[in-house]
Amino acid sequence: MSKTNRIICVLIVIIYISCGDDTANRNVQSVENLIAEGDPEKIVAKQKELESRKKVINYQLEKLQGVIDNLDNEGKLSLVSVSVIKDTIFNHFIELQGSVGTKQNIVLYAEISGKITKLLVKKGQKVKKDQLLAVIDDGGLSKQLSQAIYEARLAGTTYRRQKKLWKKRIGSEMQFLEAKTNYQVKQNVVSQIKKQVAKTKIRAPFDGVIDDIIAEKGSLAIPGQTALIRIVNLKEMYIKVEVPESYVDYVKKGKKANIYIPVLDKNIEARVKQASNYINPNNRSFTIEIAIPNKDRKIKPNLTAKVKINDYSNRKAILIPKSIVSENADGEPYVYLATNRDSLNVAKSKQTPIKLGRAQGDMVEIISGLHAGDTIITEGSRNIQKGQRIKILEY
Repeated sequence: MSKTNRIICVLIVIIYISCGDDTANRNVQSVENLIAEGDPEKIVAKQKELESRKKVINYQLEKLQGVIDNLDNEGKLSLVSVSVIKDTIFNHFIELQGSVGTKQNIVLYAEISGKITKLLVKKGQKVKKDQLLAVIDDGGLSKQLSQAIYEARLAGTTYRRQKKLWKKRIGSEMQFLEAKTNYQVKQNVVSQIKKQVAKTKIRAPFDGVIDDIIAEKGSLAIPGQTALIRIVNLKEMYIKVEVPESYVDYVKKGKKANIYIPVLDKNIEARVKQASNYINPNNRSFTIEIAIPNKDRKIKPNLTAKVKINDYSNRKAILIPKSIVSENADGEPYVYLATNRDSLNVAKSKQTPIKLGRAQGDMVEIISGLHAGDTIITEGSRNIQKGQRIKILEY
């Protein structure tokens, strides 16, 4: 027995000797007197009084024994750290990789054969939609167009005259129809030549910047093969991301997304603009597009981006460190709680089965098994057993 225990026991004995003997003697004499009197009501009342005192004494003895046990075993108790669980806001994100793109990024190809006679822009130059960029020799198409226009005008004059005459029933219907058909044919010829001539003029399909001059002045352009100019509009950019099919119910149009472009060390907050309805059978994923602003024009096509999408939120989530979760022989997760804590920070460990939710970083959400206000063992849980008495360090 330790020195402290011996002191406590001595104190109890002293108290008992100093006042316990007299009280006990008086109680014994009182009981004997009641028995001698033989009054049933007084005897029953005395019995109840003594039973009540017995309960108080037993309670005090148990408290003293608890203190003695703690003092005896304090050096043998497992030391643990604990934390009181609080509910908190939990936002879960999936992390994916995407690529920057723009739908206004095209290479203009020749649509007609001929020598490139003019290049009217320079690399890096800003241009407007329909602005003339380059010219290809039309090979005499302009002269053919002038001749066709002249012939169409003449045919139109003839047609209008025949039409007036036919209204007056002068001439034949055949002459009127021939004049009408000839005029329509000439108009179609003019339209076709105009389309061909238009192909010799390379114009900007949208507002943008000349990213590259691919062809050289004086070289021969071949339809569909000769690349002339690349034009890019960096104002309307987007991130293209392949999302695993398991998130098809969570990642939808309008979802918030955090984008980080490592090369530029740039963070952007945006939303999902479009989510594909098609699942790629090769990688079991679907495509989403996230529109991103690019006012300073620093974001370029094909840059790599890290994308975090908020797929789940809980405003009153129970989160605990993943490191304190253990598993039983059946693979079922559990944690230890500290219960019945006394004034000396001594408690009992309680093994509590839990159901895990989503994880984020070092934390995991608890779907069931824990509640706000529970005292969970955070350090030392690996060295204790179910129901073991423990010593709690300060929070």
